[in-house]
Amino acid sequence: MIITRTPFRMSFFGGGTDIASFYKIYGGAVLSSSFDKYCYVNIRHLPKFFNYRTHLTYSKTESVNSYDEINHPLIREAMKYLDMHDIRLMYDADLPARTGLGTSSSFAVGLLNAFYALKGKRVDKKRLSDEAIYLERVLCKEAGGIQDQIAASYGGLNRIDITSNGYIVSPIIISNQRKKELNENLMLFFTGFTRFSADIQKKTGENINKKIEQLKEMKQMVDEAEHILTSKMNLNEFGKLLHYSWTLKRDLSESISTDAIDDIYKKAREAGAIGGKLLGAGGGGFLLFYVERECKNNVLNVLKNLLHVPIEFENNGTQVVYYTAEDYNLE
Repeated sequence: MIITRTPFRMSFFGGGTDIASFYKIYGGAVLSSSFDKYCYVNIRHLPKFFNYRTHLTYSKTESVNSYDEINHPLIREAMKYLDMHDIRLMYDADLPARTGLGTSSSFAVGLLNAFYALKGKRVDKKRLSDEAIYLERVLCKEAGGIQDQIAASYGGLNRIDITSNGYIVSPIIISNQRKKELNENLMLFFTGFTRFSADIQKKTGENINKKIEQLKEMKQMVDEAEHILTSKMNLNEFGKLLHYSWTLKRDLSESISTDAIDDIYKKAREAGAIGGKLLGAGGGGFLLFYVERECKNNVLNVLKNLLHVPIEFENNGTQVVYYTAEDYNLE
């Protein structure tokens, strides 16, 4: 039996510049962090006592005998890709899907990690992120960028630079105290709305030619944010930059925000939040705010109808947290 644990991510700056139609021409850059909410993939070989060969449990349950019978596209394509047979797979997560935290990509990374482990192989983080990108963007033909798969694989607070030749993951080097201060000033709220990121990414992608200058500026903000974190500047400047970045992102597509989300954001700002953003492609999910300690209670009060989710940065990325080797004959 194998159990993998793969973190979700929050993207602070550079979202949208990780889409191929942009970064292949202009280069992309993202500043993001994984945090202590995870998805879990539990997998083992299925004993031959049943009238089906594969049993899958996620938000639905599937009992199938061939790849073509599998409804879940990511599981189906991953099993084909790595030639997986006769398995029982269970998926669980700390947070709901389609909420802007890279949940589908974390699942893709964790799924591949589990499949390789079941085959008795240990693969590095770059291979997992590369193959998760290929799985989602090529085999499943889902629109979107490539930052989520990288963040889920590597873990940590990183700058990710992307070009047509590949990507480089560079950890943000700051003291534990400064990183803790940044962490403590972040507040995450669930809006209650969920959406398909790929649909919004597709609409945003259609507008890229009209929004090139905004995306170039969003890429440049990665440099500014890194400088704020690694210098002696007041961390509140990070919050102010988040706010400015959000105003730019809202202009990329009418699907990114809604009147309800704008109202929530306005209330939080009036209560003392310096800045914030909707995580992910937009349209719903989780709102992240930068809030000084003395204003946290005010923000909690005005957003009392929303679920507040405490978070802590994590550094490990995807991991095999349980491993028991099996002798199993697939013949």
